[in-house]
Amino acid sequence: MADEARSVEPRHGVGPILEPFEDVRRIAVLRGGGLGDLMFAMPAIEALAAAYPDATITLLGSGSHAALLSDRPGPVDEVEVLPVSEGVRPPKDGEAEDDAELERFFARMRERRFDLAVQVHGGGRYSNPFLLRLGARHTVGTQTPDAVELERVLPYLYYQNEFMRSLEVVGLAGAPPVSVEATLHVTAQERRVAADLLGQAEADRPVVGIHPGATDPRRRWPAERFAEVAARALDDGATVVVVGDETDVPAADAIVAQAEHVAPGRVRSLAGKLGLGELCGVLDACSVVVGNDSGPRHLAQAVGTPTVGIYWLGNVINAGALGRARHRVHMSWVTHCPVCGIDVTQVGWTAERCPHDESLVAEVSAAAVYEDVAHLTATSPLPRDT
Repeated sequence: MADEARSVEPRHGVGPILEPFEDVRRIAVLRGGGLGDLMFAMPAIEALAAAYPDATITLLGSGSHAALLSDRPGPVDEVEVLPVSEGVRPPKDGEAEDDAELERFFARMRERRFDLAVQVHGGGRYSNPFLLRLGARHTVGTQTPDAVELERVLPYLYYQNEFMRSLEVVGLAGAPPVSVEATLHVTAQERRVAADLLGQAEADRPVVGIHPGATDPRRRWPAERFAEVAARALDDGATVVVVGDETDVPAADAIVAQAEHVAPGRVRSLAGKLGLGELCGVLDACSVVVGNDSGPRHLAQAVGTPTVGIYWLGNVINAGALGRARHRVHMSWVTHCPVCGIDVTQVGWTAERCPHDESLVAEVSAAAVYEDVAHLTATSPLPRDT
């Protein structure tokens, strides 16, 4: 951290709140990745918007971030989709990193003349050099020992709640927290679309949402466990809807097939059929959402729906909901790969991931999960925001 930043008398938030920078009119926030990654950054972005009310905020993010935030009220003024860049945005669908495309992107960003650039995308090995190429007057972010330094930095220690990490980073820029978890506005149109998709189900019965997917297969609870939860919910009179993207269709179909006999017609899959706006509307219409550590569970939390999450113990530290009135956490205490026995608590640059994809959360009890589902469905400890 620069000497100037060290000398400031600290105020306290999640971490020290340093003096804000002067004359900040344009802010860039770097946070690529999936929907959950975006949710982790939202409280930090809200803090920046409150600390610098006259500044515009540009999120350097993914295509899914742009689709989700387009025309949605909130602190982000615009989303610039990141080009393919090692450690910042991985290639997909035949893409490859292109030096000319990257230079065009940075030239266009430098024309914006950002006053402040904020890195909340990992430890900085790749993201800090990327951020510096924006040419901003001031930079803040996290730093591993092998990363280049920004103007003001925090050490990146992997096991930390991601909401808190991002809030600590923007504290370096003089932005105290105004919230500690993401809040996402659901539009009236999204609610109408969800009502059409669900018919009268959400008005007549509680709706239990299920999301069986996760980017890392080791975070996926077995489909048969989700099916057991679905069957219990149906038996108690609820309607069940399974959501997810195209990769979740096989698990969703298996859940429906295994639970359908309990109450034919009251369990259905919308996996692979919803845009992000439609997904927000459906999650908002649910009484409770059950899922792995995944983007849709984070979205459900952000729109105000109670959730029951199935987590591996390390992911609870980084991504678990902070409160328990609306959100319940069921945790697997597995610390070694079920196949090869390697220590799975070692992460990133400290140890390579073993090649096995066996679930680390299979031991979590379906009966225990459903107990929380039933409780959150039957008793709303706090009123839903509207």
